[in-house]
Amino acid sequence: MIAVYLGSFSVAFWIIDTLFHFSDASGVRLWVYLVSCLLGTFILLFSWRHVGNFLMKSSLVDEGFDRRGNSSLNTLIRATEKIAHGDFSVLIPVDERGPYREVAQSINNMAKNLGTMEEIRQSFISNVSHELQSPLTSIQGFAALLKSDTLSSEETKHYLNIIETEAKRLSQMSDHLLKLSTLESEAVELNRTTFRLDKQIKNVIFMLEPQWSSKKIEISADMSTEAVFFGDQDLLTQVWVNLLGNAIKFTPIEGQIEVQVTLENDEIVCKIKDNGMGISQEDQMHIFERFYKVDQSRDRSLGGNGLGLSLVKKIIALHEGQVMVDSTEGVGSTFTIKLKKPVV
Repeated sequence: MIAVYLGSFSVAFWIIDTLFHFSDASGVRLWVYLVSCLLGTFILLFSWRHVGNFLMKSSLVDEGFDRRGNSSLNTLIRATEKIAHGDFSVLIPVDERGPYREVAQSINNMAKNLGTMEEIRQSFISNVSHELQSPLTSIQGFAALLKSDTLSSEETKHYLNIIETEAKRLSQMSDHLLKLSTLESEAVELNRTTFRLDKQIKNVIFMLEPQWSSKKIEISADMSTEAVFFGDQDLLTQVWVNLLGNAIKFTPIEGQIEVQVTLENDEIVCKIKDNGMGISQEDQMHIFERFYKVDQSRDRSLGGNGLGLSLVKKIIALHEGQVMVDSTEGVGSTFTIKLKKPVV
C-alpha cells in the first residue's frame, strides 16, 4: 500500500513539477508539493478501485475454475475406478470448456473399446464351450452304450466310428484354436521360403483324394502357371486344406470342383470353385468370423467348427494378401486368394 502511494505521489509530483519547472518561487514550489499530494491521493484511490475490482473478479474466476476442475477430476477418478472393477458402461459427459475434456474423451474411448473386447471374450468362451460340449456329449453317450453286452459287432463298430469322428473334431478344433492364438500374437514370425504355390496346391489335392473320390467329385485343376512365392509353406498348406476341405464337404455327390492358379500383374491369384449349396449374401459378410456357421445343423453333420475360414483369413493377412468369396445359393461358391509375387 505504501509503495503504491509513494509511486502515485512520485508520478503526480513529476507532472506538477514539469508544469512549473520554469518558476523559482518558493511559494510556487510549496504549492507543487501540496497539489502533488492531492493528485497522488486521487491517482491512488482511482487505481486501487479498478485494480481491486479486477483482482476480485480474477479471484472469483479462479475459484469457479477450481470448483469445476475438482468436480471434473472427481468424476474422472470415479470413472476409472468403475472401469478397474470391470464396469465398461462408463460414459463421462464431456464439457468442451472443461479443463479435462481430452482426458474424459480418452476414458470414454477406452471404456468403449474394453467393452467391445469383453463382449468378444464372452462370445468366444460361449462358442468354445458349446463346441466342446457337443462332441464330448456324443463321446460320453456312445461310450456308455458300448458297455452293453447286447450290442452286435456292427453296432459296436458304428458307435466306435462315431466316437473316433467326434474325437477328431475335438483335436481339429484344438489345433485351430492354438494356431489362431499363435498367429494373433505380436511376436509371430513367418518361416518364409521360396516355393511353387501351384505344386503345393496339387499336393494338397492328392492328399485329400480319399475325401473327394469317395463322393465321386470331379476335380479339374488348371496349374499351367509356375507361381513362385515367398512365404510360410506350412501355414499356406493349411489354407488350401481348409478351403479344399470345405469345397469337398459342401459339394454334392458327383459334383464338380475347379481349382485355378494364374498370374495377374504383380499378383498370384488362386481360385477354388464348387457347385455346392452356396452362401447367402448376408452370411458372406460373416463367414470369416470365428465360430460363425452358415447352417448349424449342416456344419455339425459334416464336422465343421467355424474356425477354418478364420484361420485362412489370418494366414493370408499375415502374407499381406486378400481372401474373397463370391457365392450364389443353389449354384455354388468361389473363394479367391490374391498374393503378391515376390520381387525378383
